[in-house]
Amino acid sequence: MKRNLSNTDRIIRIIGAIAIAAVLFTGVVAIKTTLGIILAVAAVIFAFTGAVNWCAIYQLFGISTCPVESNQA
Repeated sequence: MKRNLSNTDRIIRIIGAIAIAAVLFTGVVAIKTTLGIILAVAAVIFAFTGAVNWCAIYQLFGISTCPVESNQA
């Protein structure tokens, strides 16, 4: 898997996952509801993609927010 997320993109995804988890764990949205399940899945996806620096949807559409790495010595 080639990295396709910038550090800013990673941070936004991880913060989003934490915010969704906070909403679920504080009981604002019950996890046993359809909305709760959808939010839980979204949080897991955000956390995973942020942790591994790779997004399958970005890969599918050829998008990359990762800055171009130069080969300067």
